[in-house]
Amino acid sequence: MVVKKLSVLLSGLLLVGALGGCSSSKQGESKDKVVKIGITQIVEHAALDSARKGFIKALEDKNYKDGTNIKIDFQNAQGDMPTTQTIADKFVNDKVDMILAIATPSAQACYNATQKANSNIPILITAVTDPVKAGLIKSMDKPGTNVTGTSDALPIEGQFELIKKLVPTAKKIGIMYNTSEANSGVQVEDAKKAAPSFGFEIVASGVTTSNEIPQVLNSILDKVDVIYIPTDNMIAAAAPTITKIAYAKKKPVFGSEEGQVKGGAVATAGIDYYKLGYETGLKAVEVLGGKKPEEIPVTILTERQIVVNEDAVKKLGVKVPDDINSKAVKVTGGVE
Repeated sequence: MVVKKLSVLLSGLLLVGALGGCSSSKQGESKDKVVKIGITQIVEHAALDSARKGFIKALEDKNYKDGTNIKIDFQNAQGDMPTTQTIADKFVNDKVDMILAIATPSAQACYNATQKANSNIPILITAVTDPVKAGLIKSMDKPGTNVTGTSDALPIEGQFELIKKLVPTAKKIGIMYNTSEANSGVQVEDAKKAAPSFGFEIVASGVTTSNEIPQVLNSILDKVDVIYIPTDNMIAAAAPTITKIAYAKKKPVFGSEEGQVKGGAVATAGIDYYKLGYETGLKAVEVLGGKKPEEIPVTILTERQIVVNEDAVKKLGVKVPDDINSKAVKVTGGVE
């Protein structure tokens, strides 16, 4: 009887040990799991590149390092819409743990892909001007979907104030935009609403491909005093071409962010896209920690940064008032 009891006891201990071993193994697997993050970017240009770098830096600062405990699959659509959808479908099929979608077209493609596949893969967005109108979230405070992140929305009034101070005689502002990008249409409408308060008139011209930009630009240059480049990905990527053509006719070009000014635009009163991406990265860390995207507000940066291109100012003879000159970030380059 004693022997039998000892046998039962030993069997029980062995079973507990086995279960304990299994538990330890699972915990080890969970701890060592490499998180797969797909990053999709609609096109390559300074603002979007900066946002991506900021996102990755935020992860690194919170001990998520590519090649160690996370694996990043970066894909660039090079401005091609069908490719954007292909990338999104690939990420969903690969069952990545998280997606960073940079710019509105990439975000919409990823959201549509997850909805179609009935997938709840968290999508972090950045450089999306109006995620509500883009159909990505229900509200900024309570997204209510598998999407959260940051918006690059910024009232156009700050840009118009800067144009007014640097080019006091300006009356007509030319804006080109991609007719296929929802983000761009929003900006044009905002500009038209704000323009009368500054005595401006907006001359807007839509394009469907980057090849159309030189022709459309030449068609409006004689009708406007200033060209303004919005945070439109197709137009932003063509900033060097736009400044070259406009400056040949002595027409100032103003940008919506620092990268465009470094590319030759006269100035901007925009946001720092690196900081925007960094803030998105912090939200990604929250998601990796267990929070649901639907519970994390989509936020914007309220801090403006005035950037002035000294080469462009000199070439066009633009006088920068002392109150702007004293606080502006100075850059050079991008001007022939």
